[in-house]
Amino acid sequence: MGTTNSRPKLYPGDIVEYPRNKYFSHFGIYFGERDGVPYVAHLTSRDADTKIPLYGRALRSEIKLDPLEMLGTKYKVNNMLDGTHSPRDFHSVVKPAIEDMMGREVTFDILFHNSEHQATLFRYGVKRSQQIEIIYEYIMPSWEKLFQEKKL
Repeated sequence: MGTTNSRPKLYPGDIVEYPRNKYFSHFGIYFGERDGVPYVAHLTSRDADTKIPLYGRALRSEIKLDPLEMLGTKYKVNNMLDGTHSPRDFHSVVKPAIEDMMGREVTFDILFHNSEHQATLFRYGVKRSQQIEIIYEYIMPSWEKLFQEKKL
């Protein structure tokens, strides 16, 4: 595992984490090199034309393939679910899934479909966000009772 000051060895299909602030990071999947330049595939709301900050949502977001260091020079490998889920084969499953998603519109939603969700979905076939699980305990009480009473 790499630290923020080193350059970890990356393998296609690795989850790359770019810390952004105390609570959130941006995640992508290491895609490999093209003409000697390392690339990462990631869900970005950067070019979305409709952003709703109150809900942490961006419509018409997309999966982009960008040079690894364009997203930041401080990153680490964070294959967080390797202990509980088997990574899917990069060349036969992950790479085709990434290529299929590029160019499609995706709604970015900080709680329900963020870059960490997308990265774990590509690598493991499981949608999971550890950073959201940390804050979810504070969000859930506001709707839990209504949900159980079928009022939502």
